[in-house]
Amino acid sequence: MSDRKPSPFLRTEATRAALVRAALDLFGAKGFEATSTREIATAAKVNIAAIAYHFGGKEGLRAACADFVVATIRQIFAAAAGEASAIEALTPAGARDALARTIAGLIDGIVVRGEARPIVRFVMREMFEPSAAFERLYAAIGPMHGRACALWSRASGALAESETTRLAVFSLIGQLIYFRLARPAVLRRMEWSDIGPAEGAAIKRLVVGNLDAALALARKTNP
Repeated sequence: MSDRKPSPFLRTEATRAALVRAALDLFGAKGFEATSTREIATAAKVNIAAIAYHFGGKEGLRAACADFVVATIRQIFAAAAGEASAIEALTPAGARDALARTIAGLIDGIVVRGEARPIVRFVMREMFEPSAAFERLYAAIGPMHGRACALWSRASGALAESETTRLAVFSLIGQLIYFRLARPAVLRRMEWSDIGPAEGAAIKRLVVGNLDAALALARKTNP
């Protein structure tokens, strides 16, 4: 068995990753101001000086957390929706299917995936108490929402940037986010022990069914 030590680069990356994970969890749970750098370092099991060394301070660490969230959300969204297909080349049915895949992928990535909890808490904290980190988040969330609106437009015939379309997409996203935010209430009311693949599949059926009903109504409005 090799007794070689990890390279300095690997140790550095591991330290950065540990600090981001710890800060993401604490910032989301307690808020930025209420979280001390000492708490973060203790949770990450690293020396407190590493925060200044790697990030320049607590504010830089919050920015790094936002960048981690952006990268994760982009990965989930890209895997769910795909980026290769030109929306204008899709049929209405193809656009509907792309929206359904997006919903299913987001439910897997945000609701079923246990690791998403600190990510969602961090995002919600920034929604309630916007900071410079919110601008980094919105730089990714805005275009993703815009792509979903373009798919909705192709599927329904409505204008992509109309008020109704943008609200419709926010409504769809809100449905699936609720199952993460209200997880304890959902588990108790549904008599589930957890939200795993089977429970996630039930949520997908419901939300995709709501998508189809909303699209049917939109098509009547925009023949």
